[in-house]
Formats: sequence, structure tokens, C-alpha cells
Amino acid sequence: MAEVSDVLMSVLSTIRVPRPGDRVHKDECALSFSSPESEGGLYVCMNSFLGFGSQYVDRHHTRSGQRAYLHISRTRKKEDDENSGSGDPPKKKPTRLAIGIEGGFNVEQEQYEEEVKVVLFPDRQEVTSDDLATMPDVVRERVSLAMAGLMSADSVSHTLQVQQWDGEVRAESRHAVELKQLNNGTKIPPSGWRCEVCDLQENLWMNLSDGRVFCGRRYFDGSGGNNHALLHFQQTGHPLAVKLGTITPDGADVYSYDEDDMVLDPKLPEHLSHFGIDMMTMEKTEHTMTELEIAVNQRVGEWEVIQESGATLRPLSGPGLTGMKNLGNSCYLNSVMQVLFTVPDFQSKSVTVYHFYLLVSKLGYGLLSGEYSKPAPDPGEGSEPSSEPRGDQVGIAARMFKALVGRGHPEFSTNRQQDAQEFLLHFINMVERNCRSGVNPSEAFRFLVEERIVCQQSQKAKYTQRVDYILQLPVPMDQATNTGEGLMGNELQEAERRREEADSSGAPAPAPVRACIPFTACMAALSEPETLTDFWSSAAQAKTTATKTTRFASFPDHMVIQVKKFTFGQDWVPKKLDVSIDVPDTLDLTALRGTGQQPGEELLPEVAPPPLMTPDVEVKAPVLDDSTVSQLCEMGFPLEACRKAVYYTGNTGIDAAMNWVMGHMDDPDFSSPLVLPGTSSAPGTTPTESISEEHLATIVSMGFSRDQATRALRATSNVLERAVDWIFSHLDDLESMEVSEGGRSAAESEGSREPPPGPKVRDGPGKYELFAFISHMGTSTMCGHYVCHIKKDQQWVIFNDQKVCASEKPPKDLGYLYFYRRVTE
Repeated sequence: MAEVSDVLMSVLSTIRVPRPGDRVHKDECALSFSSPESEGGLYVCMNSFLGFGSQYVDRHHTRSGQRAYLHISRTRKKEDDENSGSGDPPKKKPTRLAIGIEGGFNVEQEQYEEEVKVVLFPDRQEVTSDDLATMPDVVRERVSLAMAGLMSADSVSHTLQVQQWDGEVRAESRHAVELKQLNNGTKIPPSGWRCEVCDLQENLWMNLSDGRVFCGRRYFDGSGGNNHALLHFQQTGHPLAVKLGTITPDGADVYSYDEDDMVLDPKLPEHLSHFGIDMMTMEKTEHTMTELEIAVNQRVGEWEVIQESGATLRPLSGPGLTGMKNLGNSCYLNSVMQVLFTVPDFQSKSVTVYHFYLLVSKLGYGLLSGEYSKPAPDPGEGSEPSSEPRGDQVGIAARMFKALVGRGHPEFSTNRQQDAQEFLLHFINMVERNCRSGVNPSEAFRFLVEERIVCQQSQKAKYTQRVDYILQLPVPMDQATNTGEGLMGNELQEAERRREEADSSGAPAPAPVRACIPFTACMAALSEPETLTDFWSSAAQAKTTATKTTRFASFPDHMVIQVKKFTFGQDWVPKKLDVSIDVPDTLDLTALRGTGQQPGEELLPEVAPPPLMTPDVEVKAPVLDDSTVSQLCEMGFPLEACRKAVYYTGNTGIDAAMNWVMGHMDDPDFSSPLVLPGTSSAPGTTPTESISEEHLATIVSMGFSRDQATRALRATSNVLERAVDWIFSHLDDLESMEVSEGGRSAAESEGSREPPPGPKVRDGPGKYELFAFISHMGTSTMCGHYVCHIKKDQQWVIFNDQKVCASEKPPKDLGYLYFYRRVTE
């Protein structure tokens, strides 16, 4: 022991005690997905606080010279009857719809036995806490403080993962204080309630204005109520209702139909007393809405809520068949990354920025190597054996990767559910920024879109090109094959009739019937010309009607198709279209390739439209329709966005302005002040900041020169997305501008000048085959669950977080994102 003490004394100056703010990586290896639960445990450097698996710690010691590591190993406790009396607290079921706070979901709930010791390299000499007691005071104190500090510190991944989120925080209803209650003599008994319309005896809500009792909403799976409480609100406008059976002395569930949310009613005892209900004597007899949501969240990983719930699925494991742990609503990330690492470009180590490369490569190795594709440990010998394969894997927990891609993003940095399509584009943008030199894997999805606009008055045309990564496929609901005339045509109407009969009779709601939309109808809607009613024609020097046709200017190696299932209703409330589309296994887009300017076709002259501003010599604030701006602001949109919508649509009315808003909501400068033509700043603001070097590098990486990129950014107020669109629509202008290479001007290099560089896109035949799709379950992208199906060696495989199984009936008609690869002859 004296020898070990001497070694510790020699390295004592390198052993640090963690201080507040130090980043401690004690849950995950920096270079792999090894953890304290892995074979060999995890070694945490006692100087840098980086964690390393047993296969990487020697490499770190050799390169860094560090010798002292804290070795942490954990083994799972068995969940049997003997453990229940061991003094360990039992697992607590969540009682709050929350993450990271008392009573909420605990993402680290597994119980482990933990062993901690100091290991000295290169000989791997072990020092336990008992050994330290026999060592000199200076050694014992420093090492003990460092060990205690490391063990008590929150790890980086845990801090990033377990953010406090409380789904039960409710706002006070704006109707509560001044709620008008009718003196209609209604008194509600303490039990025996029924819906006044259908006699349903559960999920009942009493309207706080008139005391009438109706059933609640119908859930997406057909269960719940029959929507009679909602219909009553729509007929009367009475906004607040309380859920009967949830009333206790502590409160009750109150819903505001006008505010479309669960709310607080500070005068609830008074409002209940008006109808004869004594809140202090009531007992809870039904689940609250929070408890129902918690139950759904607890079941979200079970096969019952997956499309293939009726089949016994065979678990799979091996290289490329590794599950991913759900880190709290991270199924959208899991599904997207599983599919991306099926694409050869992402499988290769081609990302060049070190930190980004490290974590992306680490994730790729974790998914593809098969090292972590192992069955999850049995939950305990005392539990009943399952008659069916579980399919769960140990899998990988991509905590560090999720923290990297979400850093600084208002949505992806949270534990809330997200849109898989938005995350895919976000990740592609990160790849673009971090791969400005060398091979860029996102090029596998990049393609050019050709837009042809024909002025109907002059019959002259204008061609523009833009870059895109996803083909958005419209869903023409009027083309459903199970509505209208014919044998199958009345299926939707018949289902609606059965539902209405069930509503009136109180019978259980029938199974929902979804609209069947032919894929050919979706493609026809995509390719048909669009009419532009307020097009400013440079040939006619006036507003007129034009038609816009969209075609492919190039075909990528891999085509991503998004079915536009999520839309807005007439009341601007987001909704999901419940449709079935017969998506084909093979796809031929050849007929949609653009042809460019036609022989004999005249182009519209490049003349800018007249500026919408006062006719003074100096540029002044534009003359905008204040009533239209006000209407948009009343809908909740930012003032500057409303001003821009009215300006860029030429004061043509609320409909055109609203279309502009909906088409530009994702623009980075959506809420930025309006910048007038001929100025570099908005009225009353300072001049626009200098050109962003990051934006310059991004455009240059697409094949354009620095001068061309600078001109595009200056023309679009330094907004990257607008600059890219601008540069593709001004290729002819860019060809004649001076180039910076070697200081030569366009005139000096006239004889040897090559065509201007275009974007780096891959092109080839437009024939594809389906290899993956991502499905979404739920009523909104902000809730529900994602899974993906991937074709591996001619076998469809379903990836549902940590569950990886052979798919029996892949639901290709219900997908949200479809991934095709090019078929070569």
C-alpha cells in the first residue's frame, strides 16, 4: 500500500476537486456509448472529468499523461420479492405530468448497485475508500474530496437530459372571475350522472354556466366520449366545464373550450355551490386528465400502441440493428437518425469539424457496429416470464448527441415532442455548416427545383431555381376513393352515419374509417400549375394573372417525400389528416424533370416592380393598409411580420397577406423589422451588420465564389436562406460580375471564362425504390410517438426506440416521411 500511496502522492497535483460549473462526464464515454453499466464500467479522468470506456482509457492515458481515474461500475438490482425488504425504496409511479421534479417522470429510475474506486495507470492499481483510510492525511483528504465531488456532481448528460418540465402548470381562465351562471334551478346530485344526450356514465363534464351534463371528447382511437360537451359549447358559447368525478376539496379538472386548454378557476367552490355541489364533501371517482395523460406516456413504448400490435414480432439484433433509448420524447430524433445511418454518405466518416464529427461518428458506430445490439437484461427472476419475445435491447442513449444538435435551439434543446421533418432539416443544416470542405453527406438529399412562371397577359416566362432537400406532397382530400359515388365511394359517409347513430343512441363509437387517397392523385396535385392572381408582370408593367409550374432541375441520390398531413382548419387550429395513401415501392419521377426555356419562348424582362413607398426623393416608411396589419396582429402574429406581409403582397388584402405569413413563418427574419429596397436597415434602426462570415462560407461551399456570395447576402439583408434563393434566380447576372480569383475581372478573362459555378448537386435518373419510412401516431407533431421502418436485406424492420423487430405488415400507407434511393440501370 505504501507503493500506491507514493504513486498517489506523485500525481496529487493533477487530481482536481470539481467546482461549480465544471462539466463532469460520468455517465457516458466520450468516444463510445460505454457507461458505468457496461462491461468494464467507466473511467472518469480526475483532471479533465472526461469519461472513457475500458477500451479507450489506455489511449487517453497515453496521449494525455493523466494517471488517476475514478472507476465507476454499476450492476442492476433484481426486482424480486427479496429486494423489497432490503431497505431500498420501491420505484415510485409518476403522479405528475412532469419531468425532473418531485412526483414526475424519473428518467433514471433503474436501481443499481454501484462500486467506486480510484485506478492508477498504466498498471491499473486499484484504490478503494477503505485503502485511503491508511494513507497520509494530505493524500486521503485530496483524493476523498475529489471522489466525493465527482460522485455528487450532476453529470453533463444528466443535466442536459433532465430539464424540469411541468405539464400541469395551468393558467387562470379569463372567464372565471366574471362567469355568468344561469338561475335555472338546476341542482346536481352527488352521484348517478349521465350524459343528457347519449346516457354515457363516464368522462362527464358539467357546464359551469347552466349546470348541464354532457360527455367529453372522443379520443383518436374512438374511445372516450361522444363530443356532446363540446357541441353544447358550440351551440351556447358557455366556455367553462368541470369534470365530474374529479371534484375534491383540493380542486377539480376545469376545461375552457374557448381557450382550448385546462385552466384554473379561482372561484370554483362558488361556481359549484351555485348548482348544489359542496366541494368539501366530494370524493374523487374518475381519473383526472393528468392521470390519463400520464398513463398514455407510460404506455408509449409498448407494442399495443404501435401499428403492428396484432402481430408477434421477432426481435432482431446485430450490426445495423441497434435500438436507441428514448430520452424523454426523443423518438423523433431516434427515428430520423436510424434512417440517416442507412444512407451510405452518412455511414462514411466524412464530417470534418472535430467535435461535430466525433459525436456523429460515435452515433454512427453505435448504431452500425452491433456492439450495443444486445437483449436488455431480464427485469428480474421473480417476475413472470413473458410468452412473447420482448424485443427490447440495451441500445444506446444518444445524450451527448442530442445535447449537441439541440444546443441553442428553442425547441430541440427541450424534452418536448418535435416534428421529425423539422428535425431532419435542422440536422441537414448543421451538416451543411460543419462540412464546408471535403465530402458533404447531405448532398445525398440536395436537389434543384425549377419554377416556371408564365404571365398570362404577355405569355412571357420567368425561370428560377432553388435548392431543396424534401419533396412536400400535397394531400387532395377531394380525391378520396371511399367517398362519393360507387360501391366503395360511400364508405366514409356510411362511417359518419354510424358514428352519428352511436352518438344519438349512446352506443359505443364505431371504429374510425380513414380517407383513402391514391398516390397518383397526390402526384397530380403536385405537378399541376398554380394560379397566381396578384403577379406583377415586368412585361405588362402591371399586376396580372400568371401560372407557376414546379419541376425538378436535378434528381438527388436519395429522395425524401413528406406527406403534408398536418394542416390548418378554417379556424386556423392545427389538425392532422387521417388518411391512407397507397405509396408505391418504386417511383419514376422522370416526367417531372424541368426542361428550361422552350424554343421560341420569350423571357420576362428583369425589371423590378415599382417600390411601395411615398414618392419622395428619400426612402421613407411604406404606405401600408393599417386595417390589414391590425387583422393579422389580432391573430397573434408579430407586428413586423404583419407589416412585411402587407408590404410584400402590395396591399392586396387579408387573404394574400395571410398566405404570405403562412409561407414565411419559418424564415429566420420573420419577426425582424421591415427593410425597404435601397436601404440597409429598417426605419429607425441602425445600419445592417456586416456580412456574416459563416453565411459566406456556407454559400461558397455550395460552389459559388466569395464575391457572388457577398452580393447575394447584401441583396437580401444578410439572411442566408433568402440569399441562396436570390443567387439561384440571378445566375445570369452573376455570370457577368467581376470574380475575385487572381484579381481578374470578367472582361480580362472573357476568352477563357467558364460558366458560373452552380450548386453542388448530384443528378441522375429519376427512378427510385422505397427503403425506409417514418410514421407518426397522434393528433399533432407536438405530441404522440414516432417509429420508423427500414428495409434491411429485403426484410422490413421496425425500429421503435429500443425495440428492433422484423416487421410483418409494414404500414406503408400511413407514413409521414418516405425515403427513396435511386435505382441504377
